[in-house]
Amino acid sequence: MIQWRTCTVLVSLLSLGACTVGPNYKRPAVTVPAEYRGVAPDASKRPAGEDFAEMKWWAVFQDDTLQNLIREALTNNYDVRIAATRVLQASAVLGITRANQFPAVNVTGALGSQQTDPLTTGNTTIGSVVAQASWILDFWGQFRRATEAARANLLASEYGQDVVRTSLISSVATAYFQLREFDSQLEFSKRTLEADKDILRLNTIKFQGGDAAITDQLQAELLVEQAEAQIISLEQSIEQTENQISILLGRNPGQVARGLSLTAQPHAPEVPVGLPSAILERRPDVRQAEEGLVAANANVGVARAAFFPQFSLTGAFGAQSASLKGFLGGPINAVWSALGQATQPVFEGGRIKAGYRLAWAQRDEAELVYKQTVLQAFGDVSNALVGYSQSQKFRMKLQQQTATYAETARLANVRFEGGYTAFLEVLVTQQQYFTSALSLAQAWSTELQNYVQLYQALGGGWQQP
Repeated sequence: MIQWRTCTVLVSLLSLGACTVGPNYKRPAVTVPAEYRGVAPDASKRPAGEDFAEMKWWAVFQDDTLQNLIREALTNNYDVRIAATRVLQASAVLGITRANQFPAVNVTGALGSQQTDPLTTGNTTIGSVVAQASWILDFWGQFRRATEAARANLLASEYGQDVVRTSLISSVATAYFQLREFDSQLEFSKRTLEADKDILRLNTIKFQGGDAAITDQLQAELLVEQAEAQIISLEQSIEQTENQISILLGRNPGQVARGLSLTAQPHAPEVPVGLPSAILERRPDVRQAEEGLVAANANVGVARAAFFPQFSLTGAFGAQSASLKGFLGGPINAVWSALGQATQPVFEGGRIKAGYRLAWAQRDEAELVYKQTVLQAFGDVSNALVGYSQSQKFRMKLQQQTATYAETARLANVRFEGGYTAFLEVLVTQQQYFTSALSLAQAWSTELQNYVQLYQALGGGWQQP
């Protein structure tokens, strides 16, 4: 009894004197701009609305078909499912690491028979039950720091899963808008092909009747061939983009449903982006990098604790009897033991010091990665802002240009039919109009893709409905 009291007092004293070595985490200072580059100069004068990044993805992408595709991708995409398993792995590692802070208790039972006297035939039955406990005291906080690191790694894996979700939503939306671009171009190309075939028939009749030169017929054939070649290329792009979307959805390559046309996709001409400082809390990749820094910082404490002695306690209590009935009511022999031990590293060939330097170097690297990620985040938002605003301006100019080409081509055709100009003028203006119309569809798609990139750069899109 006295020995047990002594051990209890010793454990209490050691616990009171316990500490946690190593640096406590503090978020590194980063330079945060007052506002994003690319924000319109008069943006501060407009009424403030909900931050774009705070909007749910289904409020940003309002095409019902696109929403269904994104939901399917979030459920079935293999990258998302792989990221989920990594979260489970990190959670299990945390449980294993945290268990080191507690005692380990084992119970061993044995039953045997032995012959004590060679001259007799009688055997003695021996049974025993022993409970053993061992505990390495976390006097220097080694296990607590390791648990801190494991918990940070778990959070990092969860933010990593959010990064995957954000990237997936962006990839599905971008591919969908590109698909609708190809659809729009294909529709226009087919209409143009029918109109070019009518022009070719007219020129063929005129040539056969002696009212036009063979060059008019050949030039009309060029228009038809141009439209046919474009249709072939677009059909290839459509099928390949459908395959790309199908893989993102976690299904075999196949057809993809369509919703609103490219020009009917709802998207705000201007979006409130909020304060740059919010990106430190909002973007999942920034949070993931910070949790990596937290884990590396805690590992410095783990490496530091290796310089100091380790205190361990072991104890055992057992019972032994010569028969099974003895455990139920007969005489038993009780045995117990208690041992406290301290181990101090003396010579490790520089292993401990090298491990400590390694932990600091990894911690410094993690801090640099965090700062780089923050800087990249500001750059992503600024690039997306200027990309979105400039792509809108470019699309509007191209819209005006295409309308001008359309009218020029119409007038050239009227002049040709009236005999006031050669077919070459029709050929040139038709080609210009055809090229500009295809470019306009691409400009619409680029504008929407920049819209997607801005939402992703601000850290939106990872919430589940």
